[in-house]
Amino acid sequence: MAYPNLIDGRAIAEQIHSETAARVQDLRQRGVRPGLAFVRVGEDPASRVYVGMKERACARLGIVSITQVLPDSTTEAELLALIDALNASAEWHGILVQAPLPSHIQSSRVFARVSPLKDVDGFHPENVGKLMLGDPSGFVPCTPGGVQELLIRSKVKTDGAEVVVLGRGDIVGKPMTSILCQKSPQANATVTLCHSRTRHVSEHCRRADVIIAAMGVPEFLKAEMVKPGATVIDVGVNRVPAAGTKDGTKLVGDVDFAGVQPVAGLITPNPGGVGPMTIALLMRNTARAAEMFLAK
Repeated sequence: MAYPNLIDGRAIAEQIHSETAARVQDLRQRGVRPGLAFVRVGEDPASRVYVGMKERACARLGIVSITQVLPDSTTEAELLALIDALNASAEWHGILVQAPLPSHIQSSRVFARVSPLKDVDGFHPENVGKLMLGDPSGFVPCTPGGVQELLIRSKVKTDGAEVVVLGRGDIVGKPMTSILCQKSPQANATVTLCHSRTRHVSEHCRRADVIIAAMGVPEFLKAEMVKPGATVIDVGVNRVPAAGTKDGTKLVGDVDFAGVQPVAGLITPNPGGVGPMTIALLMRNTARAAEMFLAK
């Protein structure tokens, strides 16, 4: 069924890919082949799928990629040594360590070991700090950066708007809040960050012009929580039981799409909304990292 109020993340991601491909071509003409190194530890099925999608995007845009796959038994020291080698290599302009990592490896240490100049995921403490300070020289995390691009390119006004971010995670919720409260015409929002201990979440949501759902709770946002005409962005990816499917499960977002879609002014589908944007921003960040390398 076609919905007139859908924000087409795939189409917007294609716009960004076209822009990135032109930047990659320019870099190659100037003697630099943008390179992105993926590091995956273990055989988590979702991680294999996500890295595969990113590899294909690289190949399509002319970005050289390599994937280093390490066994689950890899020690933290061994992983850090690999990151050190990638940091030292002029061949790789971006490094992405795919989460989740095995429980015996401390993710924060790993993300902090990646050079901030190659941290195309935007997880290094230096880049997190730059985001908080509104310093545009750092890398913005791909998913919240992609959400902002969805809003900008869909002509959703955030200047002076009430925005509710559902979820306080380090990957989406916190950086999303930082992005949208920046002093910028493409931000300037009044942002309320709601989480599992927030009282009266529905009341906060019903005031919002924009709701960004990233709680990790299947179909949490219901129609009665949404102000008519509000923009709703669904970041969630949740696997739930489902009869009649091959493995007895299905993927759903954090938004009850069937209920919310008739109420919302604009809404992202899931899949096909935020997901393609995350990869598009990763490719764009990689091109930028190569440009920064060339400018040294």
